Parts: sequence; structure tokens; C-alpha cells
Amino acid sequence: MLVKAEGRFLRISPRKARQVLDLIRQKDVSQAKAILLNLNKRPKEFLIKILEQALANAKLKGFRQEDLYISRAICNSGPMWKRYKAAAFGRAVPILKRTSHIKIELDLKRTL
Repeated sequence: MLVKAEGRFLRISPRKARQVLDLIRQKDVSQAKAILLNLNKRPKEFLIKILEQALANAKLKGFRQEDLYISRAICNSGPMWKRYKAAAFGRAVPILKRTSHIKIELDLKRTL
């Protein structure tokens, strides 16, 4: 791990975010960016921002984008917003609005 970036308390379900993270894990940064830009899923907006943060951190440390790949990408669940919805016969049913903590780590490519 050379560079990392994290987004916390993001208003997206962790299950949905993990589906998109599986597509970019272990990919080159430019390849992962291309995948995210052509994807039609909501978590891509959050992931593009976090990936840009990681690239900015890498540039600050003196690394080039061409030399980096996504070594680790994880999504953990954050706190849930608890709401209630009216149901039949005067009852209320709970609604859980889930949040996520997403972390992306970049590392140098291995050359053989």
C-alpha cells in the first residue's frame, strides 16, 4: 500500500457498492477509470471521486498514474438511518437507509 483514499458515511448501500468494486479490483488505474466512466450504476459517482482522491495523493507523493494499480478496494457498512413507513391496520414498518465506508488503496505495478 503506497497511497490510500477513503470515503465515509456515503449514502449508498454497501451491497450495491461491492458489486461495482468487484469490477475494478486489481486493475490498472486508467483501466478502472474507463470501466467506471462507462458503467451505468449509482456507486460509480462515489468511486470515481475516491479514485481521483487517491490519484491526487499519489501525485503529491511523486508517483505517476501509469505505474499504479488498485491493490485493495473494500466497502464496509456504516451506520443506518432508521425511518418508519405507515402500513396497513395502523402499523409502522421500519426502513433502513444504509451508508457505506469505501476505501481504495493503490500500489506500484510489479514488473518481471
